[in-house]
Amino acid sequence: MSLTSTAGAAPAPSAPPAGSETRRRELAAFLRSRRERIAPEQAGLVRGPRRRTPGLRREEVADLAAVGVTWYTWLEQARDIHVSAQVLDAIARALQLDPNERAHLFVLGGAADPAPGKDCTGVTEGVRAMLRQLEPFPASVQNARYDILAYNRTYGQLLCDLDALPYEERNCMWLAFNNAEWAAALVDRDEAVRAMAAKFRAAMAEHIAEPAWKHLLGRLKQSAEFREIWERHEVLQAGNRTKRFRSRRVGLLHLEHTALWAGPRAGTRMITYVPADPESAERLHRLHALVGGGAAD
Repeated sequence: MSLTSTAGAAPAPSAPPAGSETRRRELAAFLRSRRERIAPEQAGLVRGPRRRTPGLRREEVADLAAVGVTWYTWLEQARDIHVSAQVLDAIARALQLDPNERAHLFVLGGAADPAPGKDCTGVTEGVRAMLRQLEPFPASVQNARYDILAYNRTYGQLLCDLDALPYEERNCMWLAFNNAEWAAALVDRDEAVRAMAAKFRAAMAEHIAEPAWKHLLGRLKQSAEFREIWERHEVLQAGNRTKRFRSRRVGLLHLEHTALWAGPRAGTRMITYVPADPESAERLHRLHALVGGGAAD
């Protein structure tokens, strides 16, 4: 495809009035229905001889989601209690919800999804057209968390096949620490991951309590390498410089990195790469042709 964005789940349904008894009852019924449809074997549990409950028991869901049994029971009883985005995320995973069900759960829970699988409304059609016009130069739109919100064909194949990845993995830091192909394409990987972690720490100072930021940080901390770098407490502001990539398809590339910010403060930005030498220019045109851009001019 010529341009990719974070498409996935259908638009979330409208919620009943915030804090209403109607919404709590709907949430309780939804949780029960999702719990009862999952066989114990699907959740990696052993079906005992005395099981009467269709699907999972409440205590099994609570254990899988690492929440209190009493607290989860109150949710299914439509009690008037506060539910955080992190807990809803854990319950969504325990109940194996698909993107539409997950979106519905967060609407009923009255919380913002920390890892939404839907379009980024901040990427306009004008910006998408700009990304297409920049080809064969790789270009993408990213936010301050390094989430890749949209990209053109050349960027989509620069370090790995982004189209083949699920939405939640389209994050530059996550890929650098957890995707072998992406990491191998970073010629100066050690320097790159240290700089990204430092920039992420500096940017997170303004978003320290936001669920999406905390969710990403928690996922990144699954990597021992990231944890070691994170504990250094280094901070760094974003800048432009030459970067080296080793494309699996066309070889070594020296590219000038530029970040064009969408506003006066650090946030959503367009990342562009232009060749730093004639050889890199020729190889970029070759990569563009390989990904469906036609023959180089």
